[in-house]
Amino acid sequence: MSENRKCRVVSVLPLLPQWLALFFFFFISALFQLLPLSQSLDFTSDHYKEALHKSLLYFEAQRSGHLPYNQRVTWRHHSGLTDGLEQGVDLVGGYYDAGDNVKFGLPMAFTITMLSWTVIQFRDEIVAAGEYQHALEAIKWGTDYFIKAHPQPHVLWVQANGDTDHYCWQRPEDMTTSRRAYKIDEEHPGSDVAGETAAAMAAASIVFRETNPHYSHLLLHHAQQLFEFGDKYRGKYDESIGVAEGYYPSVSGYMDELLWAALWLYKSTDNSDYLSYAIQNAHSFGGITWSMMEFSWDVKYAGLQIIGSMLPAGKKNEELKKTVKEYKSKAEYYVCACLNKNNSTNVDRTPGGLLYIRQWNNMQYVSTATFLLMAYSDHLHATNQILTCNGSPVTPDEIFSWAKTQVDYILGSNPMGISYMVGHGPRYPQRVHHRGASMESYKNNKGFIGCTQGYDNYYGRKEPNQNVLVGALVGGPDKNDQFRDKRGNYMQTEACTYNVAPLVGVFARLHALEQSISSSGFDQPLVSSI
Repeated sequence: MSENRKCRVVSVLPLLPQWLALFFFFFISALFQLLPLSQSLDFTSDHYKEALHKSLLYFEAQRSGHLPYNQRVTWRHHSGLTDGLEQGVDLVGGYYDAGDNVKFGLPMAFTITMLSWTVIQFRDEIVAAGEYQHALEAIKWGTDYFIKAHPQPHVLWVQANGDTDHYCWQRPEDMTTSRRAYKIDEEHPGSDVAGETAAAMAAASIVFRETNPHYSHLLLHHAQQLFEFGDKYRGKYDESIGVAEGYYPSVSGYMDELLWAALWLYKSTDNSDYLSYAIQNAHSFGGITWSMMEFSWDVKYAGLQIIGSMLPAGKKNEELKKTVKEYKSKAEYYVCACLNKNNSTNVDRTPGGLLYIRQWNNMQYVSTATFLLMAYSDHLHATNQILTCNGSPVTPDEIFSWAKTQVDYILGSNPMGISYMVGHGPRYPQRVHHRGASMESYKNNKGFIGCTQGYDNYYGRKEPNQNVLVGALVGGPDKNDQFRDKRGNYMQTEACTYNVAPLVGVFARLHALEQSISSSGFDQPLVSSI
């Protein structure tokens, strides 16, 4: 409310009887308490540390398989213990991708790639926040599953049946739906999911290089085999596996994943063969021809362009120098589009300033953009460079500051005054579209809850979920910053693992920055060394 309006309201009070003036005053006060908050909020280092802590708790809530003794999300229990039995392979473990009970290979692999990248990028900050071990556990829960899912060099189990799962509203501990798994092989190729899984295992091998070198070597071995398989037997996995078409179809194709995997393998091995692959195929595979305004589990171009722009360009290798320059040009197109500084093609924003790509789970694009821009900002600062958008210079601080606005919007500095991270802050979504969270905890009620019983007794309830899905990042508001907290409004209230993964290190980075500023007593450059 403007100051002028407040003055007009107060100015009529002396003209009213005292009791009516008091009634009017308290009525207006109560009304304003119910209105959405629109002011920006100043978050302390503790807020970001809490968000980091809770983001890693969320991955424990999404675990499938036999839960460990140190499981912190206690309303969950063992589930999916016969996965793969029908096909004669052990597929127990991994993550449920969202609010259902299905393990989808492509988004799960992207989740692990981004978890690994964020830990690589912000390792010191995660260590300083005391969450490094939990971050390693979150990654390993996924990579342990990928090792099982890759029993032979040219076989990868990648998909369950989403149709049968979605017929039921059941806790994962009670599942009665088909757990049939589907694989890619030489006759049924899937270069996209093979490439993304290779990228995940290659990135994770970097994470575990110091703490668990044997495991790191094992992951790298699988990554190299999967890349060779995906490159030799090319094809889209959703054309080989029909049940994938309705859930996570590879709209962008597989060429971005092959480039993405090659770059991660180069980063993890320093083998120039992988670098040559990423350079020689950069044009024909779209790496330096596609100008992107989104980065997601499907479309990897912006991410690989950011990595490509950071490659060391040898003075004597003209082809490498030229290609790195072109990767950099495309990476900066993406960054400038997010900053709303391109000439004509920019990412849309809500009135409250949130990036807006599309109505279904828009927050996934916000979290990936936030991570990429924060990482690129740090790269520019470390190499003493600035960005140029449409002929105008943009400093690393400006990029970092914008990325921070997106994080702050997520945590509650938005027109609705809601934290879109569940369990964080005083106001957050109460009716997340999530089977396990919406129903009685298995710990409290081990009685079987049937397929339709879940829909009848829990799905349509107006009451809040019985379990808080702490750390989940829901789909978020619409293009006008509006959000309806209803379980059936899955476009806005469903959370996904790949929403949260890019933000783990971002929270740690902001925690370290705010802690540094508060301890010094004065403002410092946003991208100063921590």
